[in-house]
Amino acid sequence: MPLRGSRAAGPWGRLPPSLLLVALAACAARASEITFELPDNAKQCFYEEIAQGTKCTLEFQVITGGHYDVDCRLEDPDGIVLYKEMKKQYDSFTFTASRNGTYKFCFSNEFSTFTHKTVYFDFQVGEDPPLFPSENRVTALTQMESACVSIHEALKSVIDYQTHFRLREAQGRSRAEDLNTRVAYWSIGEAIILLVVSIGQVFLLKSFFSDKRTTTTRVGS
Repeated sequence: MPLRGSRAAGPWGRLPPSLLLVALAACAARASEITFELPDNAKQCFYEEIAQGTKCTLEFQVITGGHYDVDCRLEDPDGIVLYKEMKKQYDSFTFTASRNGTYKFCFSNEFSTFTHKTVYFDFQVGEDPPLFPSENRVTALTQMESACVSIHEALKSVIDYQTHFRLREAQGRSRAEDLNTRVAYWSIGEAIILLVVSIGQVFLLKSFFSDKRTTTTRVGS
């Protein structure tokens, strides 16, 4: 059913044609952004159905846990390894699908015995469709179309920057909390050691003077 300016069309029907195309193009983009917990000695795999000739990008970053590193492996439908990195904090890999099928990429924390990780990844399949059906035409875009394209690209950049800033903020907060915990434990340990040493000195001095009085009494008698 074509979208029209009626109640059945909802809020889309009240948008101008140019902004409506922007909204539809944004909805057509295929991308997966997930943040998940990866326990120690664990491995987590994800699967994506990709058509041949499609350009894809895998980007990941470890937010919390240990040394902020993880193993990553990407395989094609035949099991051929396209990408493999060990103990990486963050990385990005772009490839073009060589055939149709299900591609698998896995994150592994099997090398860690007691530290779990929090991992973020962004898997983009294909490129964004043109904002306007006539964007690839020979003639120049109109002023309205050029403005829409510029706004669209600027908003995409803003989203990317916001995502990376949030990841840095989460990573920095995790490191600060970890450092605060270590300092607290170190302070408690120092307090316990100081208390033990103080009590030990009291008993040592007490026993020293007690032995001295006993010796003096024996000599005097």
